[in-house]
Amino acid sequence: VQLQASGGGLVQAGGSLRLSCAASGFIFRLNTMDWYRQAPGKQRELVASITSGGSTEYVDSVKGRFTISKDNAKNRMFLQMNSLRAEDTAVYYCHLNLYRDYWGQGTQVTVSS
Repeated sequence: VQLQASGGGLVQAGGSLRLSCAASGFIFRLNTMDWYRQAPGKQRELVASITSGGSTEYVDSVKGRFTISKDNAKNRMFLQMNSLRAEDTAVYYCHLNLYRDYWGQGTQVTVSS
């Protein structure tokens, strides 16, 4: 299993970023995938999930601002982040639980206020 996150960067508050996670080594369309984030000095937290059927869930702090999606044909997952806030600053990780936890390498998102 390999997970490769990309798309992070520096953006002003109120701006947008789109994260991408390229996946390989497993049957992507059959599995629930997640985005987590970890801010400095804080625990890693679940941000959003998408099931094999396309159902989504979000942590309360990003509801209405972030959208998780996936492209099964390309084995990719996305996180569209709008109306970004300084508190969204973190390293964002794509995650898969398939008998064990798999993590991508993380992509840094920095939101300047």
